[in-house]
Amino acid sequence: MNRYKINKINDFKWEIVKDDGLGMRVPGIIFADEQLLKHAVDENTIDQVINVASLSGILKASYAMPDIHYGYGFPIGGVAAMDKDSGVISPGGVGFDISCGVRILRTNLGIDDIGDKLENIMYKMSLSIPKGVGSKGKIKLSASQISQLFTGGVNWAIRNGYGWDEDKYFMEENGCMEGANPDFVSKRAVDRGCEQVGTLGSGNHFIEIQRVDEIYDEKAAGVLGLKKDQITIMIHSGSRGLGHQICSDYLKVMQQASLKYGIKLVDRQLACAPISSPEGRRYYQAMVCAVNYAMVNRHCLAHWVRLALEEIFKKSAKKLGLELIYDVSHNVAKMEAHNINGTTKEICVHRKGATRAYGPYHKDIPTAYREIGQPVIIPGDMGRYSYMLLGTKEAMTESFGSTCHGAGRLLSRTKAKKNIRGSELKKELFDKKGIVVMAGSMSGLAEEAPQAYKDVSRVVDITQSAGISKKVAKLCPLGVLKG
Repeated sequence: MNRYKINKINDFKWEIVKDDGLGMRVPGIIFADEQLLKHAVDENTIDQVINVASLSGILKASYAMPDIHYGYGFPIGGVAAMDKDSGVISPGGVGFDISCGVRILRTNLGIDDIGDKLENIMYKMSLSIPKGVGSKGKIKLSASQISQLFTGGVNWAIRNGYGWDEDKYFMEENGCMEGANPDFVSKRAVDRGCEQVGTLGSGNHFIEIQRVDEIYDEKAAGVLGLKKDQITIMIHSGSRGLGHQICSDYLKVMQQASLKYGIKLVDRQLACAPISSPEGRRYYQAMVCAVNYAMVNRHCLAHWVRLALEEIFKKSAKKLGLELIYDVSHNVAKMEAHNINGTTKEICVHRKGATRAYGPYHKDIPTAYREIGQPVIIPGDMGRYSYMLLGTKEAMTESFGSTCHGAGRLLSRTKAKKNIRGSELKKELFDKKGIVVMAGSMSGLAEEAPQAYKDVSRVVDITQSAGISKKVAKLCPLGVLKG
């Protein structure tokens, strides 16, 4: 029997009733339908939502998106906003792959332009883009150079000849989050990051050639420069070994800080420190270094993609229309201004496996998109589809301007590898759907099989029905590059 009570608010929103006996300071709110709620209950992910609700300074609720699944400390798909003065910051609320995120490029190519070039495109990208566990990139940095990257973000990359200056205006934080301090990043983390800029990595990271399959909002799609049967390119990667090391380093710091400040933890994986404490400030400033690193990483991956397509099509990237639509992160803690009981306050919003989804007219949205809302990019699995969404006004009050980040896992990586053969999956995707897959590891490919994930269309429909984001376009994979 469950130790908690869940009330149905509507078909797509559920409340875990605040229970002092469970240490909850606020209720839990889950955006889900009955089927996905049952999965969260069966997986015991609800316990993690409850545990997050026990953290000091948490505001309104402990939130979970419909792609929720079990994570380290926080559930993946968890959102928690903390009071700046009384709240805490937790590496478990950000995750190991700090600023793991996704960007999408539009092109002026149509499906007919790809024709019989698809396999050649994928082969060329596979040769051009470093990928896989521990992969090293074409960019080798010294400690002083990586410090400049930490503080300069995408501006550093542009100065060094990677990407276009206009790209940064279509990224969160204009490609450079303020507050980075390289002094708080360990030598071990720096060493891991010096040779991984512009690398894809492994796991669920990918580069996809996609086709715009369906348009739901013609006006918004026009603003984003999307139309049916157009080719787009989606890039999903993060801060690589650097971010993982920063998280690992600060989990140790936070375990000691929790004792130092008398913070009682219902789960030691929620180790944290007051936001205003020296430990909290150091973690935040190190985390920002990883955020800027991740944005540069995706920026350089896009640069390699542009070069590869220039070689295939014998045209410049400009003539191919390879422009950045948007780049958004989904593992981050940010200082943001939100309305709290009628007063605008700066608070710290943890989003772990969740995407910022600001509504129209917010000052942090690129001017070109301000009337329609912030673009939200939701990757699905390699065999089905992904989505372009927009943030909404309702999300600002319902979820601190947050929505889902993807499909969410159904099977663990271990179970997926046990049940699925990567080589057979690759053949099946091509034979049945014409999807060309290039992967560095067949076991890694098996981990990311479509059947290991929830149907992203279900997840996206729930976020739209709940009002926290809305659909613009559906994108179907043609070619997939995996580590």
